[in-house]
Amino acid sequence: MTTTYYAPRGGHPDQTELLTDRAMFKESYAVLPRGVMRDIVTSKLPFWDETRLWVLARPLSGFAETFSQYIVEVGPGGGSDKPELDPHAEGVLFVVEGGAALTIDGASHELDTGGYAYLPAGATWTLRNHGSDALRFHWIRKAYEPVEGLDLPPAFVTSDSECTPIPMPGTDGRWVTSRFADPDDLRHDMHVNIVTFQPGAVIPFAETHVMEHGLYVLEGKAVYRLNEDWVEVQEGDFMWLRAFCPQACYAGGPGPFRYLLYKDVNRHARLSRQFL
Repeated sequence: MTTTYYAPRGGHPDQTELLTDRAMFKESYAVLPRGVMRDIVTSKLPFWDETRLWVLARPLSGFAETFSQYIVEVGPGGGSDKPELDPHAEGVLFVVEGGAALTIDGASHELDTGGYAYLPAGATWTLRNHGSDALRFHWIRKAYEPVEGLDLPPAFVTSDSECTPIPMPGTDGRWVTSRFADPDDLRHDMHVNIVTFQPGAVIPFAETHVMEHGLYVLEGKAVYRLNEDWVEVQEGDFMWLRAFCPQACYAGGPGPFRYLLYKDVNRHARLSRQFL
């Protein structure tokens, strides 16, 4: 499968552009349209060379609770030999442009555009851009929730093109999900999938559930139901949905509507009091 994914370039808007935008920050959801991902809001990380990033989500009161998500841009020759400083953090990398030389516990891997890697908590890994063009990838991080009697899930490397999409029942393949981790493997406490809708396909009910979501639109456009609002979104936009935020969508463009989806799964709800 040959496809392209939207990645920000930064820059700065001209003084003649209108201020009005689609950016929203509400109690149950947020929309970060691609136009807000400018040079002025990039960040840097310790021990990363020739690298900047856009922080899309981070644990914050009234915002994301379970995860953080970055779009990382690495220049030629850049990268890190000490990328993750939190020994409890697991991660997923998804490449939207360029290529990465990735090592995980001493094993070497090449991630091209569409490449996907799962990094368990405590893994030793490095990442370098050995190409002549910029590397851009999503990095989703979560504090892993261990369960006594379950091993850590192992690291794995795959790609969008290698993952067979699974159709949702009753949709004739117009709504499919590329599930990179086995949904029956309870060692995983988060899933990062790609959801694809063909033009005109819909989520035909308001999903209302416990999983928190981060959605980055890789391709296409749609009208998305977020709580009580219908919001137009397009490739390059990011949406955060808190637990139990009603959601649905109509895919409205001439081509497929695809997004990278984070959700927390397979664990008991944390309680304010622990039983003694």
